[in-house]
Amino acid sequence: MWILLTSVLAAYLLGSLCAAILVCRALGLADPRSGGSGNPGATNVLRLHGKVAAALTLAGDLLKGLVPVGAAALLGATPTLLAATAVAAVLGHLYPVFFGFRGGKGVATFIGVLFGLHWALGLAHVGTWLIIARLLGYSSLAALVAAPAPFVTSLLLAEPLPIRIACGLLGLIVLARHHDNIRRLLTGTEGRVGDAQG
Repeated sequence: MWILLTSVLAAYLLGSLCAAILVCRALGLADPRSGGSGNPGATNVLRLHGKVAAALTLAGDLLKGLVPVGAAALLGATPTLLAATAVAAVLGHLYPVFFGFRGGKGVATFIGVLFGLHWALGLAHVGTWLIIARLLGYSSLAALVAAPAPFVTSLLLAEPLPIRIACGLLGLIVLARHHDNIRRLLTGTEGRVGDAQG
C-alpha cells in the first residue's frame, strides 16, 4: 500500500510541474495562460512564443508522463501500480497543485505515460494524431480521434485489465478536456495546425 501511495503521489507531483509555465518563465516570456487560448500547453505556447519554447514545453510534458511510469515499470511494478501511476501523472498535469489546479489538456503527458506502459500504446496515439492532423489540419480534432486509439490497442495486445482501464479512462478525460475545441469544431471556428486554439 505504501509503495502504491508513494508512486501515485510522486507521479502527481511531477505531473503538476507545468512545463509551459516553467519554460516561459525561464525564457522570460509571457505566461501562456494570459494569451491565446489561455491553455498552458505546447500548442498555445507555439502560437504565442514560437517553436523553441513549444518544443521545450512538449518535451517537458512528455517526460513527466514517461518518467514516473517508466521508472515504476523498471522497478517491476504490478499492472495496478502502473495504471495508478499513469492516471496520477496525467491528473497532475490537468490539476497541478503548484499552479492553482489550472492545467493543460493532458495530451502530451498522456502520450508520455502511454510510452511508459507499452511502446505500441504510445505509437497508436501518435500515429493516429499525425495521420488526422496531416489529412484534416486540425490539432484538436487529431487529439480527439487519437484519444481512444490506445484503449483499442490495449485490447488487441491483451494488456492486463488495469492497463486497459487506465487507457480508456485517460482517453475519456482527454476528450472531456477538449469540450471547447469540440464546440469550435462544430461551429467552424476552430483554428488549424500552427494557429489553432490550444
